[in-house]
Amino acid sequence: MSSGTWAVVVNWNGGEDNHACIRSLNELGFPQEDIVFVDNGSTDGSVEAIERDFPRLHLLRNTTNQGFAKGCNRGIAHALKREADAVFLVNNDVTFPERGMLARLEDALEGEIGIVGPRVLYARDPTMVWCAGGRLTYRQNLSRMIGHCKKDGPSFQITRDVDYVPGCAMLVRRDVFERIGLFQEHFFAYHEDLDLCVRATAAGFRVRLIGEVAAHHDAHASTGGGYNARRKYMMAVNTVWFLRSHGTPARWFLFWVFDVATLPLVWAYRVLQGDGAAALAKAKGTLDGLRGKRVTGELLDRWREGETS
Repeated sequence: MSSGTWAVVVNWNGGEDNHACIRSLNELGFPQEDIVFVDNGSTDGSVEAIERDFPRLHLLRNTTNQGFAKGCNRGIAHALKREADAVFLVNNDVTFPERGMLARLEDALEGEIGIVGPRVLYARDPTMVWCAGGRLTYRQNLSRMIGHCKKDGPSFQITRDVDYVPGCAMLVRRDVFERIGLFQEHFFAYHEDLDLCVRATAAGFRVRLIGEVAAHHDAHASTGGGYNARRKYMMAVNTVWFLRSHGTPARWFLFWVFDVATLPLVWAYRVLQGDGAAALAKAKGTLDGLRGKRVTGELLDRWREGETS
């Protein structure tokens, strides 16, 4: 492993997932001294457990939930200040079953390649793909995760350029950050990885899936999982903010036709499935984004307490 590669992990009430993630990074070849662990005001005792069990990693504490983007940025800045040549951004619910994975990702960072990531499989069923890179469509949910919920197989186990790789397991060269900056913090959570990859591509870098290696992801563990109100609200707000930055008339048109105009049909279908509240939350998030509102830690706290308005 290159001595210049550091890992950044952000935690918000991650519980035991943190330990599995850090141990997996250790087994990849990261010593504790090359891991930055950023805690976003956790209250579940998880940060104290990490401090006790991994005393040599770099522990950075935020007093409140600053969001994934801002938490990552604090960790990235810490690593770059210590001369990191590349930063491996890792969700705390991700583990790595293949010991040679990091070297394969590092080897791919050459020439114009600025950002790489492995294919990501569901931790609870590693035969199924969560994401093998992504394509921007500007339709429903803004993008399409390649292979999502499909059986893993050779078509996903290849190397290819993509529009983005998910931020749950993303290796980024130092000069990408130096040229375009870090994550846009107003995203709080969701779409900050898309935005970073789009800005990197615009600056002349390429984004590449290294599909021959895999990570395991307990997807959405920190935000409730699946089609739920909190997650759909945050994604909807940030879709609007993404389009504010990267939208063209054609892209806004696709968004209105395929995402906004279909919301009544989506709501009717979801009512029959018993989760109409999530569809309403998406509609509210779209409206709030258009009104200029943003996702905050206070919003997530209200959701945790059962308030969804």
